Amino acid sequence: MNASTFPQRSLPFDEARLDRLLDEAGIDILMVTSKHNVQYLLGGYRFFFFDYMDAVGESRYLPVLVYQKGRPENSAYFGAALEIFEKNLGKFWPPAVETTTWSSTDAVRLAVEHIKKIGGSSSTVGVEKSFLPLDGGQVFQDSLTGCRIADANFVLERLRLIKSTEELNLLREASEGVVQSMAAAFEYAAPGMTKNDLVEKLRREEVNRGLKFEYCLITAGRDLNRAPSEQKLQAGDVISLDSAGNYHGYIGDLCRMGILGEPDAELVDLLGVIDHIQSEARKPIKAGARGGEIFTVANEIVNKSQHKPYMEFLAHGMGLVSHEGPRLTSTGPVPYHGYDEDRPLESGMVISIETAIKHPTRGYIKLEDTVAVTASGSEGFGDQFRGWNRANTQGRR
Repeated sequence: MNASTFPQRSLPFDEARLDRLLDEAGIDILMVTSKHNVQYLLGGYRFFFFDYMDAVGESRYLPVLVYQKGRPENSAYFGAALEIFEKNLGKFWPPAVETTTWSSTDAVRLAVEHIKKIGGSSSTVGVEKSFLPLDGGQVFQDSLTGCRIADANFVLERLRLIKSTEELNLLREASEGVVQSMAAAFEYAAPGMTKNDLVEKLRREEVNRGLKFEYCLITAGRDLNRAPSEQKLQAGDVISLDSAGNYHGYIGDLCRMGILGEPDAELVDLLGVIDHIQSEARKPIKAGARGGEIFTVANEIVNKSQHKPYMEFLAHGMGLVSHEGPRLTSTGPVPYHGYDEDRPLESGMVISIETAIKHPTRGYIKLEDTVAVTASGSEGFGDQFRGWNRANTQGRR
């Protein structure tokens, strides 16, 4: 299909931004194989049959989207055989669509044939090295011997960096659904039930709100172990729920605190310290501000705190991927370069801000908030239930 017959409709992403990023990276053709980036480039499409799983038969599901810089009319999508039904519903914008694959090698072979047709043997092809399985990668390398291979992960992350209004709404819905589910779980909690019981309640609450439950890190009492377990809740226990709920691919990741009883003055003070850091860390957030200023402000408070030896602060990007751009630090627990530390924030970026105290006698106390960058400041998503949420203490369940 040539440019004159390509459908004259806007693509579901910023074509000019993608072409600019590809040009800067020296990439001529993209071969995208991660479910999250395929979803982004297809405008939100994610095949329902393989939404949770990838394995099928003796291989795996591997969606492949091919995009040539400056030539969207040469785009193609290669999907599983069962995606024929989605094709019949008109879900795919690329002009070339084949839904015949049952393995990763099938999908890559089709993509390679297409790349040869549109790019010749001297193109630089960008792939997602972390999301291209070895068997498919071997087919790719063996079949495109004249092509240079580049890692396109950075390009695709920068493409997703600025969220659209629709994406921001999805992240808001995800965040609000998670904290509302946490509030319901805290109200349900009672002495004698286990951490597993409470996590299962949270899972049901998130699903009932239209979310896909991803995980819950949970602590109870003085124990700092955050894994769900058969540990039983006791009267007076401090409980932290740190959970991610997925809404149409976008992640709401927040942490809230509860207690089986009433917080004493020390607990009120500890959560107050965390809330103060969280609030101060938001103040420098606005379009044009230096990304690393969030850490500058927060670390100054942390370094002066008597709780510094057992306190942690972190800020990172959120979206389709946890810890995506903006990358604000090179010293966080997830290793990556703080590319945006000295670059300006932009409207539409979304940042998770989290402060935790691993108190030696009072337990694990944490808040995690989701904040969108705006032209004049920031907007918190799911900002409810940030204080001590009282749980059921009557043991009636």
